[in-house]
Amino acid sequence: MTTGIEIRHYTTRHTPRLRPLLLDIYAEVYAKEAQSDPFCALDRFAEGLDSWMTRPGWTCTVAYDHDQPVGYAYGAPLPPASRWWSGLLTDTPADTITETGTRTYALSELMVRAPWRKTGTARRLHDALLIPRPEQRATLLVLQEHPKVRALYESWGWQTLGGLRPTLPAAPLFHAMLLDLPPHDGTVATMST
Repeated sequence: MTTGIEIRHYTTRHTPRLRPLLLDIYAEVYAKEAQSDPFCALDRFAEGLDSWMTRPGWTCTVAYDHDQPVGYAYGAPLPPASRWWSGLLTDTPADTITETGTRTYALSELMVRAPWRKTGTARRLHDALLIPRPEQRATLLVLQEHPKVRALYESWGWQTLGGLRPTLPAAPLFHAMLLDLPPHDGTVATMST
């Protein structure tokens, strides 16, 4: 199922036509969770998506299997005085969580539709999104109730910083994770289609 996988890159200028696609994939991937968990509700996700899509530096990678969308990843750089770390439950040195606007890229979402899971598509989306980033590091949040997902990220080089509960209504507990990004020549990937 992965022989025809193509990764396409998008930025904020593509959000009007990209938004419905991202919502459709989310609704499929989280259909079961959305039935009982208000934090997974489609309208809550849509509100968060709209916020992310307007952030400076927002980028998105979408995987297609012969033009059928199968998953995506997106995020944006953390601005100075970011609220990202405000729910941190672990004592952490201030210099570790001080943001400059160019230090840390936050990987907000990474999801793959069921037929394409365990095919390497998630890793390809992850790498295509993060490798070209100019920031020093990346961060993401993994639900504490999903140790297999955390272990997968650790196998990709991520390290756990500590526990975090976002300052959002009904937010669950997460592990905040960090990944050092490779240095590069300063070019950033843009939309390929």
